[in-house]
Amino acid sequence: MTVSVFIVSLLAAMAIGMPIAYALLVSGVALMGFLSATSGLVTFDSQIIAQRFVDGADNFPLLAVPFFLLAGEFMNAGGLSRRIVNLAMAWVGHYRGGLGYVTVIAAVIMASLSGSAVADTAALAALLIPMMRAAGYNVGRASGLIASGGIIAPVIPPSIGLIIFGVAGNVSITKLFLAGIVPGVLMGLAIGLTWWWVAKKENVRPAPSIPTADRLRITGEGTLALVLPVLIIGGMKFGVFTPTEAAVVAAVYSFAVGKFVYGELKWSALYGLTLAAGKTTAVVMFLVAAAMVSAWLITVANIPTEVANMMSPFMDNKILLMFVMMVLIVVVGTALDFTPTVLILTPVLMPVVLKAGIDPVYFGIMFIMNNAIGLITPPVGTVLNVVCGVAKISMDDAFKGVLPFLVAQLVVLFLLVLFPAIVTVPLHWWMR
Repeated sequence: MTVSVFIVSLLAAMAIGMPIAYALLVSGVALMGFLSATSGLVTFDSQIIAQRFVDGADNFPLLAVPFFLLAGEFMNAGGLSRRIVNLAMAWVGHYRGGLGYVTVIAAVIMASLSGSAVADTAALAALLIPMMRAAGYNVGRASGLIASGGIIAPVIPPSIGLIIFGVAGNVSITKLFLAGIVPGVLMGLAIGLTWWWVAKKENVRPAPSIPTADRLRITGEGTLALVLPVLIIGGMKFGVFTPTEAAVVAAVYSFAVGKFVYGELKWSALYGLTLAAGKTTAVVMFLVAAAMVSAWLITVANIPTEVANMMSPFMDNKILLMFVMMVLIVVVGTALDFTPTVLILTPVLMPVVLKAGIDPVYFGIMFIMNNAIGLITPPVGTVLNVVCGVAKISMDDAFKGVLPFLVAQLVVLFLLVLFPAIVTVPLHWWMR
C-alpha cells in the first residue's frame, strides 16, 4: 500500500503540471501523512520535512556540481570546445562521412571535460549542424548522431550524473568516475561504427585533406583542452584531489586557458556565464534536496524491502536481476528526465542491489548509462529536444535520425549486463 501511495501521489502531482521537484515533496508529504495515520512509524511534522530538505542539499560532494557546470561554461565561451572540434576535423574530416566521425571524437573528448549531456549537445549542435547542413548531410540523421554523442557525457568522468548517484546511493564518486571510462568509450565506438554503416547512404563530398603542417598546428592549439581530462583522471587516480576538488581545478583551468592563453574569454562575459551555471545548479540542488525528503520516507516506509520481495524470483541470478532492473529503468527513463529518475529510483533499487551481492559501482555505471539513453527517447528526451531546437527540425525527424544510434547504445548496455567484467576489471586496474 505504501508503494501505491508514493507512486500515485507522485504521478498525480506531475499530471497536473507540477514541477518534478515539487511533485517529489508532495509525494513525501503524502507518504508521511499515510504512515502517521496507519502505522505510526513517523509523526507528521512539517519541521521534519524542512530539516530533511536542507540536509539533502548540505552535502560536500555536491559542491562539484556548480564547479563542473562553471567549467563547461568557461570551455564553451573560452574556445576550448571549438578547438576540440577543429582538432577532430583536421584528422578525420576528409574521410567519407568525415563530419560524423568528427562528431563522435569531439563528443567523447568534450564528455571528458564538462559532464553535462545538455551542455555538450548544445555546443556540438551549434558548431556542427550548420557545417553538416552546408555539406549536404541529412540533417535529421546528423542531429541524431549529435544527440547520441551528447549522452556520453553522463558516463565518462567528470559526470554530474555520477556525482548525484554517488551522493544518493552512498557510493564512492572516485570509483564511479574511474569505472565510467571504458563504458563511455564503448558508447563512442558503438555510435562510430553505426555512423560508418549509415554514412553509406550519405551522398556528400568529403572535405579536402589539409596539409600535415596545418594538422600539427591545429593539434597544438587543442592540446591544452586535451590536458584537462588527463589532469582530472590522473589527479583522482593518484589521490592528488577528490572529485569535488577536481571540479574546482577544472573550473580554474578552463578559465585560465580561455582567458589568458586563447584570449577569447572576456571579463564582461563572466557575470553571464556564472549566472547561467548558478541557475542550472539551483535546479539540480533543489531536485536533490526534494528527493532526499522522499528518499528518507521511502526508507522509513520500508519500500525497498517490498521491492526486493517483488524481485525475489530473480535474486539468485545476478544477470537476470540486472536485466529486469535495466528494463524497469528504460521504461521509467522514457517518461522522466535524467536527474529525477536517478533520485527517485536510487534509494529504491540500491538495497536490492546490495542484497543480491551486485557491485554498487558497477550498478551505478549501468544505471547512469541507462538514464543517459533515456535523454534521447521520446516523449521527454531532453537532449533530443535540444538538438531539435538548434537544428530547427521536428521531433519525428530527430527520432528517426537517432534510432540506429539508440539501438547501438542499447546493445552496449545489455552487453555490459551480460559481461560485468568489462566494467569491473578496468576499475580494479585503475584503483591499483
